[in-house]
Amino acid sequence: MIRTIAVIALAAAFATPAAAQDVSLDPTFESVTLSAGFDEDPHQVQMIAGGDINAERLGGACVGFIANAPDVTLDYTAGDYTLSIGAIGDGADTTIAINGPDGEWYCDDDSFEDGDPIFHFRNPQSGYYDIYVGTLESGSEVPVTLVITEMLGE
Repeated sequence: MIRTIAVIALAAAFATPAAAQDVSLDPTFESVTLSAGFDEDPHQVQMIAGGDINAERLGGACVGFIANAPDVTLDYTAGDYTLSIGAIGDGADTTIAINGPDGEWYCDDDSFEDGDPIFHFRNPQSGYYDIYVGTLESGSEVPVTLVITEMLGE
């Protein structure tokens, strides 16, 4: 019995903490459904970036502070275009974290040519993209325009 408890305690000590983001929650600002070649390009969503969860927990290039629920959920049907998702901040440095259809996290901080974040999916998959826009300070709220486009196509 004591040995079983010790094994459980040891396993718990080495367990990787789960990400705090809950992609099953309804998005805070908008659910978007788009198919490759969509007419309203760029699609824009006015929203407020920020949260109090450190995105570094997601790994990779993820930084900033984001919310628990996605800000925007994109249901995308892929085609022959590069899908780009970014945010244009109101004078503040923002970040982006995207949970792709493959369950992987894709993040950026300053690649939108002016310090704002953007991520390019060069061979996008069809499915759901859960999008989080963050700020560099915990709890701060910044007005941003989320931009979903196929026009950048690098």
